[in-house]
Amino acid sequence: MPHAGEQEMQRKAGEGGPHWGSPMFDGDIPPGFRAFMAAQRLVAISGEDADERVWCTVLSGPPGFVDAVDERTVVLHAVPPDGDPLAEAFREPRDIGVVVMSPETARRVRVNGKATRDGDRLVVRTEQVLGNCPKYLQVRDVTAVVADPPGPARVGAALTPAQRAWVESADTFFIGSRSPADGADASHRGGLPGFVTASAPDRLSWPDYPGNSFFMTLGNIELNPKAGLVFLDWATGSTLQVTGRCGVDWRARRAAALPGAQRVVDFHVERVVQIDGASPLRWSAPRYSRFNPPVPAQRTTTPEEPR
Repeated sequence: MPHAGEQEMQRKAGEGGPHWGSPMFDGDIPPGFRAFMAAQRLVAISGEDADERVWCTVLSGPPGFVDAVDERTVVLHAVPPDGDPLAEAFREPRDIGVVVMSPETARRVRVNGKATRDGDRLVVRTEQVLGNCPKYLQVRDVTAVVADPPGPARVGAALTPAQRAWVESADTFFIGSRSPADGADASHRGGLPGFVTASAPDRLSWPDYPGNSFFMTLGNIELNPKAGLVFLDWATGSTLQVTGRCGVDWRARRAAALPGAQRVVDFHVERVVQIDGASPLRWSAPRYSRFNPPVPAQRTTTPEEPR
């Protein structure tokens, strides 16, 4: 069935068509995707909390922790840590978006469906499965796996100066969205450090670069502006999660100020959760995608406080 939000985004952008995007994909997991998933150590997931706020988080494990047990079921042998906004989200079947990542090879597979928590694992019944454009993925290698438990969650209503600097130094973040009629989705956004701007403690923005014209994320946001982001500190395993509302700015003049941008996405921060050492994985410095556009030189924050 056509996704009304995707169709509207495609109409505004002059791209795609009536059967481009969600209608192209079903829930069957191809054999090649099953093998890919089994080799990975990192996924991002999205969903809603009890207050219907959309969040995104990362899960990690050894190869095999993502297990496609049949052509319509994926078992994630990991759950969000205590204090994570999604720690209690899937006690009953809930919409979930999953992106299975291979930073080492710059590949990803997206899975959307319904998830239920079963002890220390999430069981996902798939509704959409697709390979996706790796254009703005940075390449990284695992350098260590640590056994230290995650730190306590630090919660706020806005970003601290140090958290704003974290955001503005990021080359990757994950984004979760949900349309009530079409379910949840998780994806990634990438670029050179500085491509995300934190112009205020409650304001983020980033350029929307050319992609596959599916508009699966922005299509959901067209129908429901609630969204969640997670920034992973690849060197320490710490996570910075924000939830809030997104909007798309179509003004050509604003996009023209950001090389490569076709439009600009604005995000209003409503809640922030930081968990130090949330992931046990430690990663190398990035090898940047050759497709990343340059970013403007100016910075908006230069805090000196520690995170």
